Amino acid sequence: MGGGQDRDQRLCAEDLLARKRAGLHAAAERGALVLGVCGGYQLLGHSYTLEDEEIVGVGLLDVTTVREQGPRLIGNVAIELSGLPAISGPRVLAGFENHGGRTRLGSGQSPLGRVLKGHGNDGKSGFEGAISANTIGTYLHGPLLPKNVWFADWLIARALGIDPEELAPIDDGIEQQTHAGALRAAGVSG
Repeated sequence: MGGGQDRDQRLCAEDLLARKRAGLHAAAERGALVLGVCGGYQLLGHSYTLEDEEIVGVGLLDVTTVREQGPRLIGNVAIELSGLPAISGPRVLAGFENHGGRTRLGSGQSPLGRVLKGHGNDGKSGFEGAISANTIGTYLHGPLLPKNVWFADWLIARALGIDPEELAPIDDGIEQQTHAGALRAAGVSG
């Protein structure tokens, strides 16, 4: 699930709640992979509060988001993953964030990772994203998957129910250069 402007997010939220909430919960319960980026991440949570309006989310992640006064959280970002199962060794995701919402994790919610550079969920906690079983939310876009091809491979393998090492190898040279460039842009060596 992707994101968008607040007006568009309201429309998506209405559709998600009315037509897709039960299906998303059923898919997650049977082990399907659910990925939400930016506004999609916010809508996977409980709610997104804009001043006096609360947009209800689908509740697959124990997070709440509030649009607070202050600048948007914009820029290159890099995180060290902490919540992904079946990833050997530390992995760093790189991307770009641009969000006005401040997302807070519930007491039992695991973050996707620890911020190395950038703002993350709220610019203060040092956490970015959230993960619960096969449901993942993140503010990293710009674009997430082409800049982190190993993560795209992990998602594909997870969706297929196989180990990422079982995927047929392909030449990821250009994608690895893109990832290294995204890391450098975030101020982390690649």
